[in-house]
Amino acid sequence: MTTATPSPSSFRDPSGFIFSVGGVIYRQINVACRGDFDALISSGLYDELTKAGLLVSHAEVDPATRMSDAAYKVIRPERIPFISYPYEWSFSQFRAAALCTLDIQKRAVARGMSLKDCSAYNIQFVGHRPVFIDTLSFEKYREGEPWVAYRQFCQHFLAPLALMAHVDVRLSSLLRSCIDGIPLDLTARLLPHRSVLDLSLLMHIHAHAKSQRAYAGKRVSAKGHHVGKMAFLGIVDSLESAVRKLRWKPGTTEWGDYYAATNYSEGGVEAKKGIVAGYVRETSPGTVWDLGGNTGLFSRVAAETGARVVSFDVDPLAVERNYQQAVKEKNTSVLPLVLDLTNPSPAIGWDHSERASLLDRGPADMAMALALIHHLAISNNVPLDRIAAFLARCCRWLIIEFVPKSDSQVQRLLASRVDIFPQYTQEDFERVFAGHFATLKKTPVADSERMLYLLERTSR
Repeated sequence: MTTATPSPSSFRDPSGFIFSVGGVIYRQINVACRGDFDALISSGLYDELTKAGLLVSHAEVDPATRMSDAAYKVIRPERIPFISYPYEWSFSQFRAAALCTLDIQKRAVARGMSLKDCSAYNIQFVGHRPVFIDTLSFEKYREGEPWVAYRQFCQHFLAPLALMAHVDVRLSSLLRSCIDGIPLDLTARLLPHRSVLDLSLLMHIHAHAKSQRAYAGKRVSAKGHHVGKMAFLGIVDSLESAVRKLRWKPGTTEWGDYYAATNYSEGGVEAKKGIVAGYVRETSPGTVWDLGGNTGLFSRVAAETGARVVSFDVDPLAVERNYQQAVKEKNTSVLPLVLDLTNPSPAIGWDHSERASLLDRGPADMAMALALIHHLAISNNVPLDRIAAFLARCCRWLIIEFVPKSDSQVQRLLASRVDIFPQYTQEDFERVFAGHFATLKKTPVADSERMLYLLERTSR
């Protein structure tokens, strides 16, 4: 008999939880949520949101699948190809997730419902498209009551977006330590003083933070704080306006214009694209991780073969451009994410398992490490054997590019430091990787000294 396994990220809500059986994801809806769940369906909101692609769809299954007697129903949600977290999103992804949440809230109120939960973790991306995944975050709208998720929206969405736009885009990484959203008092202190001139930020960040300090430790009743529907929707509209006004104006970054400054000839780039496409077609992976994917040029090459690609890069500008291109193309096969491979997303939250690490979300069928290994080995002093072992945990098949020291890009890395890497040679590379992978193909890249390899994992 297959054992049901509860999800470590789904335990806080008394309305229900996620669990899996034999790799299939289910959601148990508890009796406590019966009225709100029935209203979600009967109001027509579920049909409206799923048809608009804003809410993950589901199918009801045999209640015998339930994990406890508290179950009212059990549903099988549409599976999300790859789970990402807010601290891995580009600025425009974060903004799209916020606007998606507010759009859902406005549609909900129009049908007599409201979001009781505005956690950023309730949004996932299918390629460029944000989708809400928590079916149990809806409750019946109650005339006169304040929006219970207002503070959460400000901490999970508005605060990080304001910091990314007005201070530094990298401040979204605060969400790795502030798992329940960036505190508003901290946000107010970090924002430049001129942010108070923005009435939306003044109200939703600065005044909101001051109000939290004033009522800290005090019991506050909703009685006597009547919020009519027009005022309720006015708050939602004001938040939407605040989010839409926020813009990130990036300068140049080290790798944001990588392809414009590459040492490849046009023919070399086309040759490399052809080699990569051929390697992907030969193995037919369902999922590909493009590690160091930059603006996604080769991610799209892999996606054109039918694979779903997660395109990671450490450079926020490169990922921003990758995402904007995905939006332009309406591409649901490439998911751009910000990730530093020398400090990848860890397991965090309760019991170190509420949010999964990068490797816990794998392995992928295939990984691509194109023009990457010299950055890890030379810029970050990661030995080749450790790189090989890590990549063997990431995937079954690996497309990897070896860039020799004579290459101009490696010379650029060595220009400001002593060459302490005598073992960074093609011979050592092949020897070390042979401990974890078998070489299926090896192809030189035209007009360069670089070599592309197609490897298959042998180590376990």
